Amino acid sequence: MTGFDKIKKIILTPNFMTISRIIAVPVIVILLMVETKITTFSAAVLFSAAAITDYLDGYLARTKGLVTKLGKILDPMADKLLVSSTLVMLVSLGFMQAWIACVIIGRELAVTSLRCVLIENGQDVAASWLGKYKTGFQIAAIIPLTIHYSYIGIDFNSIGLFFLYGALIFTVWSGLDYFIKARKFLSF
Repeated sequence: MTGFDKIKKIILTPNFMTISRIIAVPVIVILLMVETKITTFSAAVLFSAAAITDYLDGYLARTKGLVTKLGKILDPMADKLLVSSTLVMLVSLGFMQAWIACVIIGRELAVTSLRCVLIENGQDVAASWLGKYKTGFQIAAIIPLTIHYSYIGIDFNSIGLFFLYGALIFTVWSGLDYFIKARKFLSF
C-alpha cells in the first residue's frame, strides 16, 4: 500500500470526517471574525464542505459497517458545534436575528437531552424525516447567510433568510414531534 493509499484510507473513515467537522468550527469562526467578502465566502465554502462530510460519514459508517461508539457520540456533537457556532457568528455579524438562533440552538439542546433519556430506555433515536428536513433547511440557510454579500446580482442574504424561516418551521415542528413521541418516557 502506497503512502497515498494509506492517507486515503484514513481520510475516508467516518470518524476522521467527523473530527474534521469539529476542526472546521474554529476556522469558520475566525474567518467570520474578519468579515470581508473573501472571508465570508471562504467560511461558506468550508461550512459546505463540512456539511457534505456529515452526509458522507453517515453513509460510509452504514454501508461499510464502520459504525463505532465514538462515532455515535462525536457525530451529533460535531453537527451541533458546526451549526450552533456558525449561527452565533451570523448573529454577531448582524446577518440574522438572535431569537431565531436561540430557538434553533435551544431545540438542538432539548432534543439531544431527550435522546439521552430515550437511549437510557433502550429506544430508537434515529432522526425522523422531519429532522432530516430540518437539517437540510438549516444548511440551505446557513450557506447563503454566511456568503451574505451579493454576487453577480444574486442576493445571497435574502435567499438565506428564506431558507432560515423554513428551517425555523422544521426546527420547531421536529422538536415537538420528538417530545410528543417520547412523552411516555418523560416523567415530571
